[in-house]
Amino acid sequence: MSRNGCKFGTHRVITPAKSLPQNAEKIDNGLPIYDNELLIDVDTLNIDSASFRQMKGACNGDLEKVKSMIDGIVKSRGKQQNPVTGSGGMLLGTIKEIGKNYPTNRGFKVGDKVASLVSLSLTPLMIEKFIDIFPERDQVKIKGHAILFESGVLAKIPEDYNQTLALAILDVAGAPAQAYRLVKPNQNVVIIGAGGKSGSICCAVAREILGKTGKLIAIQPSQKGCERIKALGYCDEVLQIDACDAVGCFNAVKEVTKGVMADLVINCAPVENTEMSSIMSAKNDGTVYFFTMATSFTKAALGAEGIGSDAHLIIGNGYAPDHANIALDVVRKSPKLRELFEKQYC
Repeated sequence: MSRNGCKFGTHRVITPAKSLPQNAEKIDNGLPIYDNELLIDVDTLNIDSASFRQMKGACNGDLEKVKSMIDGIVKSRGKQQNPVTGSGGMLLGTIKEIGKNYPTNRGFKVGDKVASLVSLSLTPLMIEKFIDIFPERDQVKIKGHAILFESGVLAKIPEDYNQTLALAILDVAGAPAQAYRLVKPNQNVVIIGAGGKSGSICCAVAREILGKTGKLIAIQPSQKGCERIKALGYCDEVLQIDACDAVGCFNAVKEVTKGVMADLVINCAPVENTEMSSIMSAKNDGTVYFFTMATSFTKAALGAEGIGSDAHLIIGNGYAPDHANIALDVVRKSPKLRELFEKQYC
């Protein structure tokens, strides 16, 4: 007898009723899997950077307390979804079991090394034990299992990539795919949080599209981050400024663009209260893409209204067709970027 669940995972929602797994308070992470699900032996959790930063701050940097916090979240919710930020992350693991009615045209087999391309905030997860934690790359090594629904997206780890490197890149796969859609030649482009994973990979895409036209401007608060950006050589201007300082960002961008401001702003900063720096750095009819999960829709929408900005505000969708291969190819094409990622995230 067939035991299929809803392709979107609603059969695993415990509370509240009629919720999808992402916005559910608690989901079922138990075995066995349904016939249209896939079971993964989990090796590594790549925690969303905004979420990891929040947890580390709440624990005063005590990594044992961070592990306990993650364990508590998963035990109470059946998934890794930070109750403060609402975000999760993604995972690395090995396919252990494929339900008999799971789509066969996706080409996966038992034993494949894979990374999930859907958020941990909707993925049933069970942690058996913690092995290690790597705060510098927001990763936690565990022994456990996760369940992917029929609608879930995952990617095989390519042979030419170290597993943790591939995980770091795939964690931000949506960013370069969207950057390819948004950046146009001759634009002034501002990337906030340009020194991180998503920021640096967006810089590579923007430079590729701009070529020798337009102006690529990076905003990063730390000197170390600014030095990383300069070493890559993508940006025309590197501004060391806190993106929580909206007026400061406005004045800095105004100066380097001679008052023209940005056609496009991509916000990759993993901190709260950077919405208005993004909007004020853009032209009144410019575009702002919020890739960061620290974004508040309310602050962005009402803030733009408050200063009379007609900027086009885009919420960062982490999915785009073929986004995994796009992200991996961007790093393949740039030896300097790959070297940075290997040094930072492996």
